[in-house]
Amino acid sequence: MKKDVTIIVAAHKKSEMPTDPMYLPLQVGAEGKKNPDGTPMDLGFAKDNTGENISARNYNFGTQTGLYWMWKNVDSDYKGLVHYRRFFTLQKASKKNMIASVLKYDELKPMLGQYKVFVPKKRHYYIETVYSQYVHTLDRYHQLDISREVILEKTPDYLGAFDRVMHRRWNHMFNMMILTKDLMNDYCSWMFPILFEVFERVDKSQMDQFDLRFPGRVSERLFNVWLEKKLEDGTVKQDEIKELHYVEDVDWMFKVRKFLMAKFLHKKYGKSS
Repeated sequence: MKKDVTIIVAAHKKSEMPTDPMYLPLQVGAEGKKNPDGTPMDLGFAKDNTGENISARNYNFGTQTGLYWMWKNVDSDYKGLVHYRRFFTLQKASKKNMIASVLKYDELKPMLGQYKVFVPKKRHYYIETVYSQYVHTLDRYHQLDISREVILEKTPDYLGAFDRVMHRRWNHMFNMMILTKDLMNDYCSWMFPILFEVFERVDKSQMDQFDLRFPGRVSERLFNVWLEKKLEDGTVKQDEIKELHYVEDVDWMFKVRKFLMAKFLHKKYGKSS
């Protein structure tokens, strides 16, 4: 039966999941994953290698294989994506109480008619632009420049939105969102062809395991470009976007230290927190 909201929880390992029925735990990168004894890995969740999927590309595309699976295989009025260690909440919450504080359907339902887009609260860089932050911390291989080239070729009407996003000092991050079905289709139909082409054009010959996961990082920025364009053309109005708090199980001291080292000592990120 069709649901009004489905939010997938992307996970690559066993973890505690919300019990609210609007959440659908999804094992991402399920294609070919094995246990140490050689048997297929089964986390007890839905898997992203069923139906129409790109599960085999998870090594590079990360969480986006889950987004693709949801786009092609889930029929709900609203579709969303969160992560096993990062969830939307209505109020600020501690990671010690993460699962208990996760956004619930009864909290979301009254907002569904009012808002078309739910996103994490903005992350502000202050001393960096979106472009410079990415270049200083992650980009050894001109990924954003190549993204701009592809957008110019494939969807040039998005170029102004791309440039505005790259020059501002905040973003909605983490590839987390809840969108109406029509907007999710619009976003994925635009983003995935661009991301696939960027992946083909970027020189990957010298990349390590961390660098090879760049498509997921590029797509975080592309989501903001897409949303900027929807605001520009009036498809989405500002008062139809709801920013939500989020709770995450990450090491903030590690993240701040790595950011400052990248900014001032030119040391690129080499692993996630």
